Amino acid sequence: MSDRLVIEFDKALRTLFAPSPTNRPVPGSHEPEAALSDQERAHAGALMRINHVGEVCAQALYQGQALTCHDPNLQHALLKAANEETEHLAWTERRLVELGGRTSLLNPVWYLGALTIGIAAGKLGDPWSLGFLAETERQVEAHLDHHLSELPIQDIRSRAIVSQMRLDEIAHAETAVHLGARELPAAVIMAMKLASRTMTRTAYYV
Repeated sequence: MSDRLVIEFDKALRTLFAPSPTNRPVPGSHEPEAALSDQERAHAGALMRINHVGEVCAQALYQGQALTCHDPNLQHALLKAANEETEHLAWTERRLVELGGRTSLLNPVWYLGALTIGIAAGKLGDPWSLGFLAETERQVEAHLDHHLSELPIQDIRSRAIVSQMRLDEIAHAETAVHLGARELPAAVIMAMKLASRTMTRTAYYV
């Protein structure tokens, strides 16, 4: 148990304070940097900061669910998805630097909150945990759709990253459904949307 706690604590520190690795090439990295006005660059940077926060939360959420999961096949699926989310973390970090932006100052708070939610969801049992995961990914997909409509059309690098992230999130939701996700009650879905809205509005500035 002590070894497991050390490993999980190390994951948290790496997510919050260390550069994230990626096995896949960064989408759009071969494209030239767009000519953006100061306002467009600031807006694109704020949107990518929101996406980075989302990936920080995804790491914590998957970590919490994996901690409370006892099915080896499900645990493997969660860890596989977490690895892809780590790549998203790396992509958004890199793009933030290119845009002259910064990550959210509240990342430790977002991480702790998502980890708590992941553990709580896992305690309810695998079908409900998967249902929470599937709904989370659907809501992330909707956010990414909105960001694609908000990003400057000439910012091909940011748009390529968001587009690939969107495809990966769709696949994660489909995997959760395939593994037996339950449909969440409407009240829970609404609460998740309200919490997500609060997070995105705050992360745009902080």
